Amino acid sequence: MDSVKPFRSKKEFAYDALRDAIQEGQLEPGARLVIDELAADLGISPIPVREALQQLQADGFVVIQPYVGASVTEIDAGLVCEVFDLMEALEVISGRAACLRMSEDSLTEMEGRLRDMDALVADPDRFSQENARLHQFVCERAGTPLVSRLMDRVLAHWDRLRRHYLQDVFERRVADAQKEHWRVFEALCTRDPDHVERVIREHNQAARAAYEAHLVTLDEARDATVPQADS
Repeated sequence: MDSVKPFRSKKEFAYDALRDAIQEGQLEPGARLVIDELAADLGISPIPVREALQQLQADGFVVIQPYVGASVTEIDAGLVCEVFDLMEALEVISGRAACLRMSEDSLTEMEGRLRDMDALVADPDRFSQENARLHQFVCERAGTPLVSRLMDRVLAHWDRLRRHYLQDVFERRVADAQKEHWRVFEALCTRDPDHVERVIREHNQAARAAYEAHLVTLDEARDATVPQADS
């Protein structure tokens, strides 16, 4: 018997399709979102598209303005700080819980996932996908479903930032990030929540510093190309 695929409403279908298009850059920052056009492209009626756009607005991917309509949320470099703050908070919560609740079998499974990720250091896109799955795995084993749902949204915003702003520095940081993942794993094995929290915060702060430095460099390069007014 064929495996049964989970049922998705038309709203869920529209939400997934539009969020994927926003994350992957097919719908660019600032792009107008015309409901009738989107509905025709997706082959569904406008009502589930309108509902999906409302959910996307709640999740921060879309802006809906009265008398103007919907558009894809602009990307601001300042969003990097907010995303990292959220990531760190969520990882600390799930990490502290995971180190106490994960079974030995789950730790072994996590070790296997990390070994698979070792082989993806030269493939940043696949590494990023497995990185997201690793975060969700820890949330699942930690027994933190609300954190897991929030993590999914934050990781989606992070992936969008990575694709639009941070691809170069992400590629340079992959090897260091993977070493830090192994340190998080080793910390989880100690069953010491305070130690896990310290290692997670070090991991996030190292990444944040690298990305913030990259953005400063971009700003300086941009300023250098702007003609200066005569005094």
